[in-house]
Amino acid sequence: MATRLLLLLLLLLGMSLKGSEGAWCVCRPDVAEAALQKALDYACGHGADCAPVTPSGSCYSPNNVAAHCSYAANSYFQRNSQAKGATCDFGGAATLSSTDPSSGTCKYPATASAAGTSTGTGTAGAGTGTGTSTSTSTSTSSPGSSTAATGTPIMGGTFATPIGGGASGPTTSALNPDSSEAPSPSLGRHLLLTCIASMLLSNFLLA
Repeated sequence: MATRLLLLLLLLLGMSLKGSEGAWCVCRPDVAEAALQKALDYACGHGADCAPVTPSGSCYSPNNVAAHCSYAANSYFQRNSQAKGATCDFGGAATLSSTDPSSGTCKYPATASAAGTSTGTGTAGAGTGTGTSTSTSTSTSSPGSSTAATGTPIMGGTFATPIGGGASGPTTSALNPDSSEAPSPSLGRHLLLTCIASMLLSNFLLA
């Protein structure tokens, strides 16, 4: 009996660790396009790899703000979540998802190592869905600047100072003071598995 409990404990712990690896930061489809554009601007201006959403990139299609916002937000989140404690919120424009949004040749990184290293400057990408050609550039502008041409990210946006040591993306209150940051969809599952594992371990030690 004790052996079975131990095996079940190990299985639950393995499931918990596996589930924590598969989380993507995606932009919400029910948010206004202007808010999505701001999230895209911020991510591309603060270290996200936005080259894939340029006209020659693997994630340029579908050419719309929501799709480009999701790729940029996820790139920013994966690059900063572990090292700098970034969260997936972007003023309520993004949320964590356990479903891989990758499609065809467009691959969304799911880990910090797959996303690469953030340098603090971003690569501009398209985001308006108009098909306007964009160019690759870097930016050191602070939030609030607006120097990019029409059809490219503003490279900064007007978000408040990010939480988590300056690496979590815009705060929730930056766009909607009444909104609250949504927890990870897998958080409840992890807590439940942890509780069950603790109970099983206690029973095993007392047996």
